[in-house]
Amino acid sequence: MRNMENENIDIQSRESVTLTVIDTPGVNPEVSPRKSIALVAHDHKKADMLEWARYNRELLVKHDLYATGTTGRLLNQALDTPVTCLQSGPLGGDQQIGSRIAEGKIDLLIFFWDPLEQQPHDTDVKALLRIAVVWNIPVACDRATADYIISSPLMTGSYERQMPDYSTHIERFAGEKSVVPALVK
Repeated sequence: MRNMENENIDIQSRESVTLTVIDTPGVNPEVSPRKSIALVAHDHKKADMLEWARYNRELLVKHDLYATGTTGRLLNQALDTPVTCLQSGPLGGDQQIGSRIAEGKIDLLIFFWDPLEQQPHDTDVKALLRIAVVWNIPVACDRATADYIISSPLMTGSYERQMPDYSTHIERFAGEKSVVPALVK
């Protein structure tokens, strides 16, 4: 990250002007503005997701879209653009998206979940939301938040999210001798 610097720039009139360059935290011009967006919607929220996606089609088609099962097929038809379709949520689609988040392959999660309907895969839903927070991925769980995120200047510009440092967690047992319990005969 650059600190504020003063740069001298010659202008056509040969006047010298000093500009102060302010570094924007997390913005890196070398990072592509194209985002990988995961889109998930529970059954009672699919119509809302489709309406939102149609309204935001012009922006969405500029990015790589991933979605769980039926939501992905519906979005592919509604937007007339490629959508990488994974498994249905209850069949592992939420976990597939979570895996891509952990691998650094998803930049944003739009998840229209139904807070009034119990899901048979509630643990998967919770795990997906948890892994998005673990890896510092923006998450929208409703249309209002999705509107805020998608209208942000960071959506169309380059943004390098800060990666959490989990080295202490990963190395918490480093140096300790492994103890494997003996098998009882």
